[in-house]
Amino acid sequence: MEALLSQFTFLSDQALQDKNFDPSAMEDLMKLFELESYKAWAAMELEHEEQVKQAEITMQEAEDYLDSVMETAMEEFRRFEEEMERDSKDELGGLEDAADKARKMGNLMEKGATIASKLYVEAAVNSATAAMKSAFKGLSTNKVHPS
Repeated sequence: MEALLSQFTFLSDQALQDKNFDPSAMEDLMKLFELESYKAWAAMELEHEEQVKQAEITMQEAEDYLDSVMETAMEEFRRFEEEMERDSKDELGGLEDAADKARKMGNLMEKGATIASKLYVEAAVNSATAAMKSAFKGLSTNKVHPS
């Protein structure tokens, strides 16, 4: 392009100084300018297309990376969820066992209390019976108890 500009300057000076200057030389130079500008435009178009391709490749790589990261995060979340579910099932099982043991202990305590109260009532009845027998014996022998 620099050479064309130099040629244009040279032809312009020649056109001003020489009255027999052939304008077709200037037209030929203008055609060369046009060709050079098309070449530059085509080169820029190619460069632009290459940059677009590179941008598309970079975008695809970024999407692939994002997909990979998301998949890893989802796998980690699934593992965490499964672990939490196992832990909660274990804890529930422990609570159910504790509740079952407490229920059994409550039943045993109820049975123990029932037996103790039956024995207490039986002892009280036996004591009352013994006291009544002693009182009837005392009445039949006409002895009065010293108390």
